[in-house]
Amino acid sequence: MTPAEGVENKYIRRVTAPLIFAISIATIGSFQYGYNTGVINAPEAIIKDFLNYTLEERSETPPSSVLLTSLWSLSVAIFSVGGMIGSFSVGLFVNRFGRRNSMLIVNLLAIAGGCLMGFCKIAQSVEMLILGRLIIGLFCGLCTGFVPMYIGEISPTALRGAFGTLNQLGIVIGILVAQIFGLKVILGTEDLWPLLLGFTILPAIIQCAALPFCPESPRFLLINRKEEEKAKDILQKLWGTEDVAQDIQEMKDESMRMSQEKHVTVLELFRAPNYRQPIIISIMLQLSQQLSGINAVFYYSTGIFKDAGVQEPVYATIGAGVVNTIFTVVSDHYSWMSFICIGAILVFVAFFEIGPGPIPWFIVAELFGQGPRPAAMAVAGCSNWTSNFLVGLLFPSAAFYLGAYVFIVFTAFLVIFWVFTFFKVPETRGRTFEEITRAFEGQVQTGTRGEKGPIMEMNSIQPTKDTNA
Repeated sequence: MTPAEGVENKYIRRVTAPLIFAISIATIGSFQYGYNTGVINAPEAIIKDFLNYTLEERSETPPSSVLLTSLWSLSVAIFSVGGMIGSFSVGLFVNRFGRRNSMLIVNLLAIAGGCLMGFCKIAQSVEMLILGRLIIGLFCGLCTGFVPMYIGEISPTALRGAFGTLNQLGIVIGILVAQIFGLKVILGTEDLWPLLLGFTILPAIIQCAALPFCPESPRFLLINRKEEEKAKDILQKLWGTEDVAQDIQEMKDESMRMSQEKHVTVLELFRAPNYRQPIIISIMLQLSQQLSGINAVFYYSTGIFKDAGVQEPVYATIGAGVVNTIFTVVSDHYSWMSFICIGAILVFVAFFEIGPGPIPWFIVAELFGQGPRPAAMAVAGCSNWTSNFLVGLLFPSAAFYLGAYVFIVFTAFLVIFWVFTFFKVPETRGRTFEEITRAFEGQVQTGTRGEKGPIMEMNSIQPTKDTNA
């Protein structure tokens, strides 16, 4: 057998049906996040009419434009407030209930939030709409922690990065589905828009029905519950190989080290030298995703395309989901730029989905061991949702005062994050969780003696050789 054939056989054996099924069901949570991010965009004018009509019926006087704009911005941004709370609560769930069971339990929030949004028009209640967005945001915030953590812990080391990108794929598909369903010929009408918002109930029910057939994270079972045999059986089934001794031993070593360490709190992530650098990297990458301006476009792309001179902005939104920042800056002045704007979107989306889109979500799980991982996911997720909230809340006002030049601010942020990533973010491909953790611990020791720099230390580690091929 040639080396190339050995590598090919390794990948064929390890991509099993149970593994694909478990990851696919988990990414329904990512789909939910994407769907509820994009769903508020297309029916913007219809929902504003609902807010206007409902408030006028109550007070018998038309609400001011300032009040309408504030309520609309709150309806958009309250989703991120829920996300912040949810993301910071990840550790409370995963350490007590496990990764799979946590995903199962929180679907109750998705059903509750979907019902509130779905029935808000019948009840003529603005409060139900806003509360529903808050609850669905809480659910999505939890999912942004659960899904990449679960995928990272059940995936083979060699395929962890590839499967990690499926989390972002689920988000993108969710946004696309929301934009398509938001068309006037489907659910984006004055009568059906509550169904558009309440549709989130259906994926929640599907995931609830399928999750019992998915295994719990073997790392959680062995390290947290000490159930070695069960973890071994799950690994063998998921990875399609009997030889998982090396992986089990790595988990046991990590479990032993965890038992010797004190409980890692959020504050400890910033105090302990061996956690400080990875948590800073995690936070900066999450900020780079949101401050790229991507969610400003997800939330408000219909209005942006309309200002750019696009006759049917909702179709342009569906075609790409985002608008290219550079071309948006000048699109107000040249009618032909509206067509270039749509074409340039594909380039922006491609580069976003290669880097700032998927990587911040799953690299957090790679940079931390089993003990600090839930707290790290909570901090990183909260950073993402906080910046998401600020962008969603402040973008309309910033666009009002700066016009299209507001995207220059995002461009400046992107330059800063590019420099940070180039100099500070290590390569984790092909390395086990244990190797990455030891590398950061080694940085602390060598740093005090003025030896190798952090990135040289990390990147000097050779990827784990697979002995199962």
